[in-house]
Amino acid sequence: MHKAVLTSLAAVFLISACAHHEPAPSKLPIAPAGPTKPSFPIGPDVAVMLIKIGREKQPQRVVIGLYDDAAPLATANLKKLAHRKFYNGMRFHRVFEHYLVQTGDPHSRYGDRDISGTGGPGYTLPAEIKRNHIRGAVAAARLDDKVNPTRESNGSQFYVCLQPMPQLDGKYTVFGEVIEGIEVLDYISGRPTNSNDFPLEKIVITSIKIEPRIAAPAAVR
Repeated sequence: MHKAVLTSLAAVFLISACAHHEPAPSKLPIAPAGPTKPSFPIGPDVAVMLIKIGREKQPQRVVIGLYDDAAPLATANLKKLAHRKFYNGMRFHRVFEHYLVQTGDPHSRYGDRDISGTGGPGYTLPAEIKRNHIRGAVAAARLDDKVNPTRESNGSQFYVCLQPMPQLDGKYTVFGEVIEGIEVLDYISGRPTNSNDFPLEKIVITSIKIEPRIAAPAAVR
């Protein structure tokens, strides 16, 4: 069902054969689910991503817990880029309904072009392949094994799994997981797209900020 998606994940540029269709009104039917307990140990800081969807005035909040121990290079890189405001203004450039969303390409600021999905900060990162593709997993995009046998990660592009993807385990660097706002990304995944799976609406990252993690209060006994 998602064979084209799995194949395209091996490259930074994703390809699909979806038909062009016009977007429906983007009134957000999103009921916040609240924070969830991480599946794997996360560090003391989280990445708070604010996303503006279409004409909605209020940005939506997504919080990513970071696997500092399992993927120290990838998490340090995300923190560095966030502090530089590198992601501000980027769009989600590939979405697959209830399955996956991808962002982090500087070219996406200018809409869908032939080079959309191929950009980055100008460097790659060594592979840190230790964690699995659970629902909410945040993983680095990369080029195919044929041209990238060491499985180095793109320096800025990442995707979020909206369902478990065990078939990708052992192949990509998973460096975090969504602990708040997965319903926002699931909504984004279903927005209308063009033939390149690029959303027709402007779905823009207004900011990614690194903030101290606030632990959930302990249950009262």
